[in-house]
Amino acid sequence: MASETDKIFSEFKEHSVAEFFKKNRQMLGFSGKVRSLTTIVHEYVTNSLDACEEAGMLPDITVEIKELDKEKYWVRCSDNGPGIPQKHLGKALGMMLAGTKFHRYVQQRGQQGIGASGNTMFSQVTTGKPVKFESYYDKKKVAGELAVDFKQNRPVITNETVEETDGSRHGLVVEGEFAEVKYDRSSFSVFEYIKRTALVNPHAMIALVEPTGERLTFPRSIETIPPRPRQIRPHPLGIGTNDLMEFARAERESRKTSSFLQATFSRMSAAKTDELAQMCPEVDFEKSPKNLTWDDCEKITKAIHSDQVKWIAPETDAIVPIGQPQIEKSLQSILAPQFMAVTERKPKIYRGGVPFVVEAALAWGGNAGKKAVSGYNSDIMRFANRAPLLFDAGGCAITEAVKSVEWKRYGIKDFENEQITVLVNMSSVHVPYTGAGKQAIATEDEIMDEVKNAVMEAARDLQRYLHGVTRDRVRVERKKAIMRYVTQLAADLAELSGGKIKAEELEKKLLHLIENKYSNAIEEDDSGDGNIEEEISSQEEEVNE
Repeated sequence: MASETDKIFSEFKEHSVAEFFKKNRQMLGFSGKVRSLTTIVHEYVTNSLDACEEAGMLPDITVEIKELDKEKYWVRCSDNGPGIPQKHLGKALGMMLAGTKFHRYVQQRGQQGIGASGNTMFSQVTTGKPVKFESYYDKKKVAGELAVDFKQNRPVITNETVEETDGSRHGLVVEGEFAEVKYDRSSFSVFEYIKRTALVNPHAMIALVEPTGERLTFPRSIETIPPRPRQIRPHPLGIGTNDLMEFARAERESRKTSSFLQATFSRMSAAKTDELAQMCPEVDFEKSPKNLTWDDCEKITKAIHSDQVKWIAPETDAIVPIGQPQIEKSLQSILAPQFMAVTERKPKIYRGGVPFVVEAALAWGGNAGKKAVSGYNSDIMRFANRAPLLFDAGGCAITEAVKSVEWKRYGIKDFENEQITVLVNMSSVHVPYTGAGKQAIATEDEIMDEVKNAVMEAARDLQRYLHGVTRDRVRVERKKAIMRYVTQLAADLAELSGGKIKAEELEKKLLHLIENKYSNAIEEDDSGDGNIEEEISSQEEEVNE
């Protein structure tokens, strides 16, 4: 007879990660009709951008959307990348947590190996249909249909064909039908996503064919492929005790702890390991890393984080920011602001030894900000590794950091209702997203501080510009006020001279004096402002003499 305990655990079962995300698809970004469609496009486009850049190709990406029925659409994404080999197609498009990205210390837009497989899953659960694919590579064309076996978390490929080609075409085409989605042009739409992607990827050509049939093309503005990031090792300053234990357990080559530290972490020289050994006399740096205990690792990490040890900044080869010239060119092309300022911070690290770089830009006037009924609202554009973050703004480190800035100090009295766009991009080998949908960055202290500092640097430039605008406006108003009295003043001075000087001649002199003083108002410094009234008084004295 089964015991009560056996009855309680009779339903104890194992489940695949595919089943988990099938029941929790909102964690992948499939929540809300507009958001779900944007998520589908986001996953395909980011994969295409990553693939093209890793292959050293300028991306040409086309997204086509057709309305099949109410809240049901056909989506097709094609690129000119290297394509996916036949043996990897199934895992790339139909297996959760399978890919080339999660385990590597190198910057990429995708990270978990979920995106494209998530789209395949969403097509199945909303329409019951598989996705279709075509992959062109090595003078081959592989085509077929693909679905996900949720119980086993494995791809199921059907109707697969392989053809020889002349090699003139390369890239990947994926298409599928998706229900419970909606297309519009809101601030969370596919259109907005594509526009923002083009903004921070000026080397890419992206075309969008809307359900109406209208084709929108965002041409590339530069012909240079971003430098290819290089895989790096984690920086010691970002690791904790558990991280060190895991690295030690996974070590296969180093026989000594000292050599293991040098081989595993960047900026860890022989001199640094000797320094750590002196600070941790209880730890034997000659023993195998596999024999390190928790207590040993704890002592080593405390020494690493000690103020006594000075570390070189993390390597930046793995990180490729957008770059100031590219940001300026994109902002000018799309927003045409009256003023913009761009800043890029030096590399920093956060937990796990992960380096990251923050870029910030402010655009004021022109087409910056969001149009509102009563004027304009500010607009915060968030990006991670050059991919737009449209959703979950309230819980994102970028949003919180931007709003924590004391904007009044920089001449912005009401940030929420100002015609200003704040662009922030975080580039890292691993972005700490708050969820698998990759739409918000976790509020890590190090990241929050860097974002705030970058925005404040740009805000100081804006403050100087706004001060100049205000100063110029005051000068213009002052000039107008004085000009109203020139004719009368000239007549009065002519009369005081007893007719020795004609009023017309005095008026010309006064006008010349005023024009000289105010013609270059914006360029002049306050210290050289002088006082126009004083100079007119001197003219009066000259006349009296």
